[in-house]
Amino acid sequence: MPNKSKKQKHVPKRTCVGCREVLSKRSLIRIVRSPQGIRVDPTGKMAGRGAYLHDRRSCWERGLKGSIAKALKTELSADDRESLSAFMAALPEEPSAQEPIRNEQG
Repeated sequence: MPNKSKKQKHVPKRTCVGCREVLSKRSLIRIVRSPQGIRVDPTGKMAGRGAYLHDRRSCWERGLKGSIAKALKTELSADDRESLSAFMAALPEEPSAQEPIRNEQG
């Protein structure tokens, strides 16, 4: 009889463009480039090219210096920077208690 051990469910991983830590997709905030502009995607399901950031201000500050634009393969307009900065202002200064996902190879 085959062994019916439970397999671990696949957890999608993404890299924060601010600090380069790898975490589960659900624990990061997605920013999307769409024809309507650059927006924060709270559902993670909007169509368009995406980039991911932690929910801490330090990662957003680094991201706004250039890594968001590079990840989205576009230039951030003044309006885009303003809207992302407004979102960033509501984020905590201190990092959340999330652990990075280690690359486990067996």
